[in-house]
Amino acid sequence: MKPSSSPAAPAGSDELARAGSGNAAPPETIAARIYPFGDSALVCEAPAPATLACQQRIWALAQAVRAWPDVVEIVPGMNNLTIVFDPLSADLEARAVDLAAAWERAVGVAAPTREIEIGVRYGGEDGPDLRAVAEHAGLTVEEVVRRHSSAEYVVFFVGFQPGFAYLGGLDPSLHMPRRAVPRVAVPAGSVGIGGSQTGIYPAASPGGWQLIGRTPLPLFDPSRERPTLLEPGDRVRFTVLEIVQ
Repeated sequence: MKPSSSPAAPAGSDELARAGSGNAAPPETIAARIYPFGDSALVCEAPAPATLACQQRIWALAQAVRAWPDVVEIVPGMNNLTIVFDPLSADLEARAVDLAAAWERAVGVAAPTREIEIGVRYGGEDGPDLRAVAEHAGLTVEEVVRRHSSAEYVVFFVGFQPGFAYLGGLDPSLHMPRRAVPRVAVPAGSVGIGGSQTGIYPAASPGGWQLIGRTPLPLFDPSRERPTLLEPGDRVRFTVLEIVQ
């Protein structure tokens, strides 16, 4: 099972539990909806927007439930955590109550942090949407590159495809909706902007993010001891290898 940016409850399923109250509360009282995901999994989902504080609380919750004997798999997502249980031993309704209580007790923790620099060639064939992002933001191409490469990003979670890291910390002036018509093929290493986040495609695939550059650095290699270059909690900075107008 792969992480999802926002897993939806199956049609017709009832919410099993609700932890906390309110929609725009500080992290310690933030609401979380808990619902079944199939016959042997539960999702704990906090409301938008995605913030580092909320993700840190998701990571803390993952640490807590990892010790439960009937847990088979834990999948952190954006503002959510999916827990897969052993269908032969788990009581899903009871575990929903346990999960709600664990969320209430969870205190945000910082994941183990590494600092990683990623060189990017901005614009040209590597970043065909760079000029469109500049026009949308009312900035020059050079200023878009400066703002994108001067920020420090945090890996919120890894999903969509192996090694695809969703990075929080994008300058608000660079936020831009995804393309109305996704590309059939996005080259591996492409750096894109999707809404309020930036990310890198580890492998060639279809995609709808606005492409502003490309890195030669491999993001996923199954032969490595750590197959994914980026992991939740890592801090990332982009460096400018080249700007092509």
